[in-house]
Amino acid sequence: MEKIKIYQDDKSVEELCNADSQMKKLIQIIGDIEVVMRLDFFTSLVRSMIGQQISVQAANAIYTRLESLMENNITATSILKTSEQRLRSIGLSARKVIYLRDLAEKVYHNEVDLQKLHKLDNQTVIKQLTSIKGIGKWTAEMFLIFSLGRMNVLALDDIGIQRGAKWLYEVEKSERRKILAEKQPVWSPHLTIASFYLWETVHLDLVKKYNSIEDIGGE
Repeated sequence: MEKIKIYQDDKSVEELCNADSQMKKLIQIIGDIEVVMRLDFFTSLVRSMIGQQISVQAANAIYTRLESLMENNITATSILKTSEQRLRSIGLSARKVIYLRDLAEKVYHNEVDLQKLHKLDNQTVIKQLTSIKGIGKWTAEMFLIFSLGRMNVLALDDIGIQRGAKWLYEVEKSERRKILAEKQPVWSPHLTIASFYLWETVHLDLVKKYNSIEDIGGE
């Protein structure tokens, strides 16, 4: 299981801290971070499609049933060979079956070559992935981060990142996307690291436990 490991004494983290004093407080409180990668590109996209607009628990349950249905061999070929009725029987909506089949078709016919995406720049990867039904910019950005390990990606529309930014910079809910856009040039070229730390504020429930980072006693 490969992981992205972020340490406080990494040069990139130190540069991010020097660029943003508020982010520095957060990094000092949270410390080092390890993030599990999703290195099977096809199943990474399948998971993202399944998870759209449903709870994490429901998504995990459906994915587990898909693994069972495919005998732990989720591939473009196995999805194309499985009837719509059987795919629907594990809890997939009709729309998501269409999405999965379109992904499988494009991969099977090499319209999108997942194994070559690592050679492309971020915008080209996003363009290729969003040509697949059911994959929008956010899903493509998650793929850039968690599958390709790109370290300068900021998903402005990610709700978790927005919640973390709202709490860290103490802005109104209506301003949380705007503060991210303003911070983007400040954090670059370490946007992914900033994203990981903002996600952690949500995962660790800091946004619920404390009114602000000052309540934790960050220096």
